[in-house]
Amino acid sequence: MSKAEVVLITGVSSGIGRATAILLARRGCRVFGTVRRQLAAQAIPGVELVEMDVRDEASVRRGTAAIIARAGRIDVLVNSAGGTLLGALEETSIGEARSLFDTNVFGLLRTIQAVLPHMRAQGAGRIVNVSSVLGFLPAPYMALYAASKHAVEGLSETLDHEVRQFGIRVALVEPSFTRTNLDLNAPQTAVKIPEYQQQFGVVAQTIQKAVQKAPDPEGVASTIVEAALGAWKMRHTPKGEATLLARLRRFMPAGPVEKGLRKTFGLA
Repeated sequence: MSKAEVVLITGVSSGIGRATAILLARRGCRVFGTVRRQLAAQAIPGVELVEMDVRDEASVRRGTAAIIARAGRIDVLVNSAGGTLLGALEETSIGEARSLFDTNVFGLLRTIQAVLPHMRAQGAGRIVNVSSVLGFLPAPYMALYAASKHAVEGLSETLDHEVRQFGIRVALVEPSFTRTNLDLNAPQTAVKIPEYQQQFGVVAQTIQKAVQKAPDPEGVASTIVEAALGAWKMRHTPKGEATLLARLRRFMPAGPVEKGLRKTFGLA
């Protein structure tokens, strides 16, 4: 793809989305970055901010239409907006689960459905969905987050088969923990069941230490840029832990992988 691509990236207020928007602009792309409240958003050099809430279909449609009106096309969609949640599955309310899926899964669905008609008309396009290593591995006390990312994986692989006939390809980026405000200040379930709290404390502390040592979002952003502008392949993992985990999952038997995960999270 050329450097003149028009890119729509969701969730550029901070973290991975913001870092990706900056790198794409530096690569010469015309970048439209979405924020929930444009008046409160911090400007990003070279990035045109668009007010869009991926949880609101009308907002997504308005934002997409505004970009088409200004640029005439959308060549690349990067779905970066997302949320997380810590807590035992039993503690997780249906409302909390629904809210997480509304952003992590249905948010993608809304933006993809808004952009696809334009990409089909163009006869080309690239959709990059930011997943996680938890899209192919489990993690204790992150059941609903892992479930949402497993959904993103299945959605992306299936969609790629459906839209390939139109010259559109879909790719996944699967980072591990990243030093962002989202990971550093991950929300927890409102309900706390005492029987889980000792083990949860161990896991939460392990996660916090991992995030403190994790790479900055720029590394993940570089991987997203390659997925967006480079030669197509389905899965992209940032260098380091994410790549190692992907290889372990692919080549090691399930038993050793499970034991390793439990040890990593302090459960063995």
